[in-house]
Amino acid sequence: MKKLPNLDPLRFFLASIVMVMHIPNLSRNQGLAYFNELPIFSKGIQAVYMFFVLSGFLIIRLIFIEKKNNRFSIKNFYIRRMLRIFPLYYVIVIFGFLFYHFILPVLNIPFDNDYNITNSILLTVFFLPNVSASLYMPGGILEVLWSIGIEEQFYLFVAPIFYFVSKNKIFKVIVGITIAYFILYHIPDFEVLRRFSFVYFLLFSGGIIAILEENKRLEFLKTKKLYTLTSCILIIIYFFTNIFEFESSILKNLLTAILFSFFVHAISCNNFKFEIKNKLLNYLGQISYGIYMYHVIALNATVYLFLELKNYQLFNDTTTIILINISTFILTILVAHLSYQYFEKPFLKLKNKFR
Repeated sequence: MKKLPNLDPLRFFLASIVMVMHIPNLSRNQGLAYFNELPIFSKGIQAVYMFFVLSGFLIIRLIFIEKKNNRFSIKNFYIRRMLRIFPLYYVIVIFGFLFYHFILPVLNIPFDNDYNITNSILLTVFFLPNVSASLYMPGGILEVLWSIGIEEQFYLFVAPIFYFVSKNKIFKVIVGITIAYFILYHIPDFEVLRRFSFVYFLLFSGGIIAILEENKRLEFLKTKKLYTLTSCILIIIYFFTNIFEFESSILKNLLTAILFSFFVHAISCNNFKFEIKNKLLNYLGQISYGIYMYHVIALNATVYLFLELKNYQLFNDTTTIILINISTFILTILVAHLSYQYFEKPFLKLKNKFR
C-alpha cells in the first residue's frame, strides 16, 4: 500500500478552528470579553465536516485496498476502531456527566440540567451523542462528542457494505448510496436527518475520491501543480471568508463535499511530494483527537479562572481575550499530550496488532 504524506498538521489545523469557535462563545455566555468578528471564528462546524471527509478518505481507502487484496477482516476493522475511539470517548462521557451534575453544583455555578439524564446517558454511551446533544443540550463537554458519534455510526454500516459487496461492484455501490443518501438528507420529510446532523454523505464523498485514486482514475490531476494550488487557495477562501456561504443547504453541502474531497486528494496524492515535516506540527496533529476531545474541559477551566480574576480587574478586555485564547490552547495541548503518552498509547500499540 502506497504511503500517503503525513496529514497530521491538517488535523491540528481543523481542531484549532473548532477551538477558536468555542472560546468566544463560552466567554460571551459567561460575561467575559470576547472576539469573534472574523469569519474563521464561525467555521468550527465546517472544520468538523472536513474531519469527516478526511476520515472517509483514509478509512475507505484502507478498507478498499484490503478488499482488493482479499485481506479485509471486518472483525479486525472494528477492533481497530474500538481501540482508537472508545477509551478517550468514554473518559469524556464519564467526566462530562460528572462535571455538569456534580462538579458545577459544588462550585455553585448554575447550569440547567432539567432534562432526562437517563436517556441522555444511554444515547451517549451507545454512540448517539448527536441525538442527545440536539434533544437535551447536556453541556459543551458532552456536545462535542456528536462528531465522534457520526463517525462511529458510519463505521457500523460501511464495513458490512465492503464485506458483502464484491470488489468489482463496490465503487458503483458506494456512489449509488452516496447520491441516494444526499438526496434523502435534503428532502423536507426527512428533517430528522438534518436535525441530528447525520451527514454521512461527507464521509462517503471522501471515500469515493479514495477509490478513484486507488483505481488510478485521477492520475491526470496529480501532475498539475495548478490543481493542488487551486484546491489550497479555495480552502483558504472557504475558511477565512464567507464567500461560500449559500442560503441553499443543498448547494452548500454539495460544494463542501466536493471541495473538501478534492482538497484532501490534492494534498495527499499529488506527485510533488509536498509534506509538512515540522516535528511540532506533526506531533500536535498526532494528538489532535485528544485536543478535540479535551478542549472544552480546558476552556471551562480557563473561563472559570478568569471569572474569578475578573473581580480584581487585573486585565483590560483585549488582554483578557488574548490570555483566555492562549491559556486554553496551552492547557488543551498539555492535557492532550499527557493523555496521548500515558493513556492512549497502550491502546494504539494494541491496535497496530490488528492491522
